[in-house]
Amino acid sequence: MSVFDVHFWPDNKKIKVRPGTTLLDAGNKAKVHIRTRCGAKAACLMCKVKVTDQSGLAPLNTNERLKLGSQADEGIRLACQARVMGTVEVTIPEDPLKAAIRAQLARQAEDDDFI
Repeated sequence: MSVFDVHFWPDNKKIKVRPGTTLLDAGNKAKVHIRTRCGAKAACLMCKVKVTDQSGLAPLNTNERLKLGSQADEGIRLACQARVMGTVEVTIPEDPLKAAIRAQLARQAEDDDFI
């Protein structure tokens, strides 16, 4: 049986998985944190990931297409729904809370430079 590489960014972790594995399951196997809370039912939309070259994934299913709308055209996929069918590179967006904290710390550092 064939296996495919899934490469997760920015963690720079790579894992080999069987065809049909979801990106969420591949991420769990690679110990890459992908946010979710709906139990992989495409309900919470927290597991959005960016996949520039989608040739390594199965086409969007109806549920995923409806949930993502125009974001699907920008390379966004739901990790709980996107199934691996070839080698793929996945970028996991920064957690919104971590991004807000990082931005606040950067502003504080800039303010400290002016004092």
